[in-house]
Amino acid sequence: MTRDMLTNFKRIFNFALNDFGRNKGISIAAIFVLVVTIMLVTGLVFFHGMAGYLTAQIQDKIDITAYFKDGSAEEDILNVKSQILNLSPNIKNVEYVSKNQALTSFSEKHKNDTALSDALQEVGNNPFLPSLNITTTGAPQQYEEISNILQTSDFSKLIDKVDFSQKKDTIEKVYSITSNVNMFGVALSAILILLAILVVFNTIKLGIENSKEEISTMRLVGASDWFVRGPFIIQGIFYGFTAFVICILISGFFAFFISPKISVVLPGFDMFNYFLTNLWIFVLIQLGFGIAVGTISAFFVVKKYLDI
Repeated sequence: MTRDMLTNFKRIFNFALNDFGRNKGISIAAIFVLVVTIMLVTGLVFFHGMAGYLTAQIQDKIDITAYFKDGSAEEDILNVKSQILNLSPNIKNVEYVSKNQALTSFSEKHKNDTALSDALQEVGNNPFLPSLNITTTGAPQQYEEISNILQTSDFSKLIDKVDFSQKKDTIEKVYSITSNVNMFGVALSAILILLAILVVFNTIKLGIENSKEEISTMRLVGASDWFVRGPFIIQGIFYGFTAFVICILISGFFAFFISPKISVVLPGFDMFNYFLTNLWIFVLIQLGFGIAVGTISAFFVVKKYLDI
């Protein structure tokens, strides 16, 4: 950096500090608006995390079951499990449930239902079939694909039935709901971010308009475009960084204190742990968004005065 460039930078920086001090009210207002804006974006990140966790929990509970014929050897069933895992990359998990495990699970689930318990005793033997419970990584089409694979001639001699047809409507409804939730989140994010940017832009515009006489004077004495823009861009960076520091502290305290309440509504989701695990994402979003909005707003607002 040459001496002239360093001198110019010092002048720009000093002008930015003086202007910030002279317009404290507007500067504080700009930082406040940026804080509100960044917290809206941060809230959407938290919402995305909770929605993603809820979606994953719901999808994990959706499965199809392949029931094997009575008398099928456990070795053959485990061999089918191994084969379908190799045949389809969409399978997330396959759980083998033996006849005895199915009976135990049913008895435990309905232990307070005397009618079912009596009916089970009257049957005398274990009426349940060994099975494979299959969960995929995605859409209902994947369940249909796996159901079709299981009902091919290669497996039909062992499999009694696959319950996809009974669960098809439920699976499609669940995935439709989760898809709509994600789309709603994206649409809401876009709307809120756009509104927030407009508010920040107009707030910074108000501050810069208070300095239009200084801008006009600099232009009249031959100051370059970047010399005129520089102080306001530095102010925009300062606004964004200050708002970021405030927001990251608020986010941490918010996540810590609200986490127990969220856990009651959404068991298993720890908001504070989610914040710590994704801390760098929060830092990048808040810092990047704050500085970007502040500097870009300053850049375009000053532009209108450069034609003087």
